[in-house]
Order: sequence, then structure tokens, then C-alpha cells
Amino acid sequence: MIEYDDELRAHNERLWAAVGVRPGDHVLDIGCGAGQSTRDAARVAAPGRVLGIDISAQLLERARQRTAAEGLDNVTYELGDAQVHALARGRFDVAISRFGTMFFADPAAAFGNIARALRVGGRLVMLVWQSRERNEWALAIDTALSRPAGPSTPQKTDDAFSLGDPATTTRILDRAGFRTIHFSDVHEPVFYGDDSAAALEFVRRFQCTSDALACLSAADGARALERLRDTLAAHQDGRHGVVFDSRAWIITGRRRAHA
Repeated sequence: MIEYDDELRAHNERLWAAVGVRPGDHVLDIGCGAGQSTRDAARVAAPGRVLGIDISAQLLERARQRTAAEGLDNVTYELGDAQVHALARGRFDVAISRFGTMFFADPAAAFGNIARALRVGGRLVMLVWQSRERNEWALAIDTALSRPAGPSTPQKTDDAFSLGDPATTTRILDRAGFRTIHFSDVHEPVFYGDDSAAALEFVRRFQCTSDALACLSAADGARALERLRDTLAAHQDGRHGVVFDSRAWIITGRRRAHA
């Protein structure tokens, strides 16, 4: 079964080239999910410690199991929303996130809380999607499911592309207490499975897919799934499986003295 970590394997390599975790660092992993990025950080940061935080108890349980299986003893996981979670002030050298910061109800409050958890000069390194119209995977799924697409789509608090505009995101981070904010373009494919059947099973688990199908009648839903199946098959090749183009940002910044 395809998992989120499989989808983002190319992005993960780019993120870790930018993170720069060092031995002895204390690391905060925001939206850690099943803990791949947390475990990656823990292996490098030892004897420093890593805290992974996520809102999914199910994913955190999987993260704990995998961390124990790898024998990593410098990792802690906590259930919570980084926007409001009680994080120790000035505790962390680096805050990282792999597509885990786009869904805050109040981004300014969330990044303020994250900034206060960093020591002065501590680094924020996060991977976020660029705008929807620059992401082929999103447009293709939207079209197949007959959902509105493009820049006119209303923005929501659960919008995966909410941090895609550099000017807007820079203002949020600046007000939250970050300086030296930089955006690096990441142009890598997303991987959905070895074949269209596996890809359909994976994409059906997306929140955007289930939300769209829930708005359709049974007959319209069946037709939408058939269109989605055809779309995924059209993006399959014998060498790479089912892949779509994508664009993301790696955003970096440092905590100012007063956050």
C-alpha cells in the first residue's frame, strides 16, 4: 500500500538538503505524521532530542511504533495543534515541517507560537505547496472530480496552498518574529503508485477526494471515479509508475530576538 512518505520521496531529499540539523540540536517537527521526518532528524541530532507534534493520534501511534523498531531513544511525540500547543519557550534550535504548516486556522498565532519555542537565532525550515495552479496533481484531481479549480477558488482554512504566495507568507512570518526569510523553488514529481489501481486507492484517501465525492450523487460519484481512474492511468509509465508534476517552496527563516 502506498503511503504519504512514498508520495513525497523526492521532496524529502530536497528538504533534508536544506534542514541542516547538527549533532546536539533540539528539533521540533510540526505536523510530523507517521514520523519519517522526526526519525530522520533524530538520527542526526543525537545526543540532542526531537519532538514530533501532530493532530492525528493514529499517525502518532504508527510513528511511535516505527521509532521503537529503529531503536531511537531521543524522540518524543505529542498529540496537539502547534498553533496552541504548550511548547517550551526557547527550547529548540530548529523547527522543521514537511507539508504540515498550511492548515492553521490562525497562521499568525501559529507561527508566533513556533517562533517563541525557538531559541533566538533558531531556524525554521518548512516545505509547503506553491499555488494550486502550479501543481498538476491538484488540477488533475479537481478536473476529474468536477471541482472548481484555478486561482479563483475560494481560500479556506484547510487549503493546502494557503502558504503558496511568497509575499503573503513573508508578512505572516515577519509579524510572527522571523527574519531572513527565504523561498527556494522545489520542482519535483509526486508519486502515487506503481500502477493506476494502486494510485486510485491512494488518491481516494485524500481529504479533497472524499470531500468532493461526498457532494455527489451515487451515479455522479461513480462517473467521477471513472474519470479519476482514467486520469491516473494517463500519468502512468513503465519506469516511474503514476507520477504528476508539482511545485513547492522550501521556506527558511530565523527567530528574531523578540518574537
